[in-house]
Amino acid sequence: MKTLLLLTTALALVAGLALAQQATPGAYFIEQWDMDGNGEVTLAEAEEKRTEVFVMFDAAEDGVLDASDWAAIAEHLAAETGPNGPAGGMGHGPGKFIHDSMTQSYNDADGDGMVTLDEFVAATKTVFTQIDRNGDGAMTPADFGKM
Repeated sequence: MKTLLLLTTALALVAGLALAQQATPGAYFIEQWDMDGNGEVTLAEAEEKRTEVFVMFDAAEDGVLDASDWAAIAEHLAAETGPNGPAGGMGHGPGKFIHDSMTQSYNDADGDGMVTLDEFVAATKTVFTQIDRNGDGAMTPADFGKM
């Protein structure tokens, strides 16, 4: 069951990272992260998805992302954002915010080298605010336009 969840969540993460290669900026991200299908992603929906991402990478299933988990995340991001990856060219705009939000330093609020689920989910608000440029409480395609 966890393998299926991991695969599904990995695909959603990849979809979210593929911002730079879309005709409608953010459309695929919104499709994957919009839990109620209304065409926008709320903070609650983003927190739910980031919880799934945390679970996917927490290999020991101990509620903490440690050095080996972060190595797996970095490897995954490198494969996805490299020149042949589906999210290649994700070095600017919302794609950069999403990429940066998947680093240990971004999420390690207390600086102890370990990231708990609570820390990871709490960091969602920061990335959400960076992308929700008009401050309406929802990420929409308009928020993914040129920055």
